[in-house]
Amino acid sequence: MPVLEYKCPNCGSGMVFDSATGMLSCPSCGRKDNIEQLTEPVKKQVFEDKEIKEYHCTSCGAVLVTEPETSATTCSFCGSAVVLSDRLSGALAPALVIPFAISKNEAMQAFKKWCRRGLLTPRGFMTADRIKSVTGIYVPFWLYDLNHRVEAHGQATRVRSYVKGEYQYTETQHYEIYRKVQANFVRLPVDASAKMNDGLMDKLEPFPYQELKEFKTPYLAGYLAEKYSYDDEELLPRAQGKVRPYIESYVSSTVTGYTTASLIDYRIDTEVDLADYVLLPVWMVAYDYNRAEYTFAMNGQTGKVVGKPPISKGKVAGWFAGVSAASFLVLKIAAWLMGGGFL
Repeated sequence: MPVLEYKCPNCGSGMVFDSATGMLSCPSCGRKDNIEQLTEPVKKQVFEDKEIKEYHCTSCGAVLVTEPETSATTCSFCGSAVVLSDRLSGALAPALVIPFAISKNEAMQAFKKWCRRGLLTPRGFMTADRIKSVTGIYVPFWLYDLNHRVEAHGQATRVRSYVKGEYQYTETQHYEIYRKVQANFVRLPVDASAKMNDGLMDKLEPFPYQELKEFKTPYLAGYLAEKYSYDDEELLPRAQGKVRPYIESYVSSTVTGYTTASLIDYRIDTEVDLADYVLLPVWMVAYDYNRAEYTFAMNGQTGKVVGKPPISKGKVAGWFAGVSAASFLVLKIAAWLMGGGFL
């Protein structure tokens, strides 16, 4: 099985993808090559032993032993960027990729700026000086185009009160509700990596899908990448679960003019129009604080940061005390204005 490494034609060093220019760049001599015009990279045959796969670095010859999900990595001995091409071929070949637009240094600066905005985080955390690692990973996603035929049943009431003679009457009318709608979703992302936290990946959305490009292995040079753990059929139930709240919210918004309304029975038939296997850019940040490690994720195109930082109990207590004091002062002023008294 081949290892792909993109050698600089000038000096022979390993080239990496440059997020600033969108080209392959040589860290040693500065040469830049257009990815669309690249020739076939150097390949070296390696072997497979049952479930354990070993690869050889084409720069230094070191043996690379990787996890089954890894499809791009760096040599631990010489630092060369390598792509494990057998894990990116056939059914495992992505259709599209969004390249990184934010460099590692830019990601670190953006993360530090994000930390400083934490109003309720400890002061020591806000300095962002305990970054353990910043790792660029191409995370596997399935992008779905889904068509939904939706039927919903429910009940509603209209209530009116009126006076007739000496009596007040309340009249309640009951209705059966039926809605039939078509709900289509385009490019719905669902991460396909078993290692990634689904909640973190969902919060990284949206990705700029106008930046999608036909997949080419040079985009992976210098970054880590994983192949999918779940195929599109296995992840379809999760995709349906992601869109269901939006479908129910939309259908509910069409029911107006009633005193009460409740849709209690939904039938949703889903048709998959398209499911593309894509790689999306994510910076993973490991941060040490107070003898605990925190993990954050950053959208490699937009710079959006998600994660759960530590909370300062002192700041939270101070915030609640401030809110309580302000509320108490407002109540006293209101009482004074209404009663003509003094504070």
